[in-house]
Amino acid sequence: MPEIPQVMMVLGLCVIVAPVVLLGVLGVPALLSHRLHEESTNRLVQVTMLTGFVSSSLLFALMLPMANPHVPIELGNWVKIPEYQFHIKFIFDRLSIPLVILSYVLCGTIFAFASRYMHREPGYNRFFTLNGIFILGMVTTSLAGTIETLFVGWELVGLSSALLVAFFHERSAPVRNGLRIWCVYRVSDAALLIAALTLHHFGHSDFDVVLGVESWPFGKAAVSEHEALVVGLLMLLAAAGKSALVPFSGWLPRAMEGPTPSSAVFYGALSIHLGAYLLLRISPLLVLSSHLQNSVILLGLVTAAFATIMGRAQTDIKSAICFASLTQVGIIVAEIGWGLRFIPLIHILGNGCLRTLQFVRAPTLLQDYKQLENAIGDRLPRLSGLWESFLPDVVRLWMYRFAIERGYLDVILDNWIVAPILGLFRWCDGVERRWTDLMTGGRSRESDHVEEPIDSLDAL
Repeated sequence: MPEIPQVMMVLGLCVIVAPVVLLGVLGVPALLSHRLHEESTNRLVQVTMLTGFVSSSLLFALMLPMANPHVPIELGNWVKIPEYQFHIKFIFDRLSIPLVILSYVLCGTIFAFASRYMHREPGYNRFFTLNGIFILGMVTTSLAGTIETLFVGWELVGLSSALLVAFFHERSAPVRNGLRIWCVYRVSDAALLIAALTLHHFGHSDFDVVLGVESWPFGKAAVSEHEALVVGLLMLLAAAGKSALVPFSGWLPRAMEGPTPSSAVFYGALSIHLGAYLLLRISPLLVLSSHLQNSVILLGLVTAAFATIMGRAQTDIKSAICFASLTQVGIIVAEIGWGLRFIPLIHILGNGCLRTLQFVRAPTLLQDYKQLENAIGDRLPRLSGLWESFLPDVVRLWMYRFAIERGYLDVILDNWIVAPILGLFRWCDGVERRWTDLMTGGRSRESDHVEEPIDSLDAL
């Protein structure tokens, strides 16, 4: 591998270190119960976002003339034992650099908007600290060169997402919804973790080894068709949980409990596209299995159709926008399954920018509509789509009820997945307590404690 120019190394390190510095400067004073002034927080965020954006843009410009734009940067090992080495490795290529630039641009825009939107909010510094965790997670996930590095960034994004949904913790609804989202993310994270262990079992963890050292998307996966199918399905499950694909789409409108700036950058622009990014990253692996490709296409098309129906029945603008974004994410996933590479990447960049604009515009749009209706003295007419005229009233009513209940996905997950698992755990717990009582010849304190049944995630 040719030696990396020093200037590219420096720019790459600036891209990586910028969010670390931001999180450290915002987080350490918070741990010491010291509250930074709003102006100081704003200036720090501006400098960090500008540094990351300029560094990533210059690095991208320097990589354009390269025949193989693939710049790896290794920062040591997480763990090093005789048979395994867990590298801290970052890759700058055609896929990671555009997503990092998008992250810095949109986060910088949202942070500038939030500096006024969250002005004098009691949790002002907490909001920016959690967003600092998010930008660090996005950069780490986008640039990850190993499955372990990607998992760390994946976790940071999930943690900041759940905490920002529950940002207004003085109310019960945000806390419940944040907990439910965290539980769904646990399924996604577990699938990604099992995929990482499977790759280690197959003898691989470095993306340059698994997917080929050639610049994305021209690498060739160094695994068998069976290995590709197993790992690909696990990562498809991880992508489905993170990007709210069917059957996990029910948590997406619950995420709107968070502040509008976080909703924009998470569920309109960046976080919701992480599942599609993961599938793009492992695209050389997808082509090895036709069954895996068909699964990706089917999941994408089902999600796009589902989100389209759900979005037409939403009564608040934030939920309508997030389902519109999910529709495009489903189409992006289907494009990846069809074997397209640069078109889904461009689709991600365009959809992220558009949804960010719509979320930022949403608060004032409602006021503009109110003023317009007052001026004309009537409600604005509702335009029906062409396809609605061909549907009988019974079918339209059924689809409306289906959309209002969000496809009954939450009910299905609660009754057919969550409840049986919780019941199994309670049975195992009861067996363990009875066995403990038998061995000790007495009755444990736990055996005397009677808990209320938990039938769904909402009761957690």
